[in-house]
Amino acid sequence: MAEHRRDRAVPVPESDEELLGQCRIETFRSGGKGGQHQNATDSGVRLTHLPTGVWASGRRSRSQLRNKRAALCTLRRKLRAARVRPKRRVPTAVPPRAHARRLRAKRQRSVRKALRRRPRDDAD
Repeated sequence: MAEHRRDRAVPVPESDEELLGQCRIETFRSGGKGGQHQNATDSGVRLTHLPTGVWASGRRSRSQLRNKRAALCTLRRKLRAARVRPKRRVPTAVPPRAHARRLRAKRQRSVRKALRRRPRDDAD
């Protein structure tokens, strides 16, 4: 079984022949809609990229050749996506002036709400 080595950047070949040379090709019965044709022929194609362990499959068409082309496109897209590194997130903090402004607004809102209350009856 191929090990997953996503940390190492593997160049994605532009030609289909080179990419297929780096892959293990498996065919299978794709099943699903299509009835007798799909159930009788091994038209589904699964490509496993051996250097990275990334795999893609094509099984929509009744043609093995079309499914192989679809799997190649999917595999190429997955390999390019695996090479993209997400940007490092820089945590942000609320600036002191904005924090003070927020607290001041909360105090003003509190005073305004307190003035809406019914006055306390101090006669008791």
